[in-house]
Amino acid sequence: MAAHKREQFTQPEQQVAAIAKALGHPARIAILQLLAQRRACVCGELVLELPISQSTVSQHLKELKAAGLVQGEVDGARVCYCIDPAGWAHARQLFAGLLADLPPTAAECGC
Repeated sequence: MAAHKREQFTQPEQQVAAIAKALGHPARIAILQLLAQRRACVCGELVLELPISQSTVSQHLKELKAAGLVQGEVDGARVCYCIDPAGWAHARQLFAGLLADLPPTAAECGC
């Protein structure tokens, strides 16, 4: 979508879309689950847990970081990642607002 078209949508709509896009790959979901389970910064261990290469893990982490869902800290030659609490709180708030606006059941739509 062209940048000028995005401007026609609200900031919260754009933010929900960016987060949804970041969550749109199963490897990213697996990475988030591993980070949430560990509740600490994780460096190279993610590659050992996932069926993808180091470079692919790094690319997925970059996307999650850009969406504000994880944060990274340089530790020598490595970058350690963990869940970004503020980013998750913001994502929850955005999705709660989106879901609150939707009807509770499809039966009400009349289709």
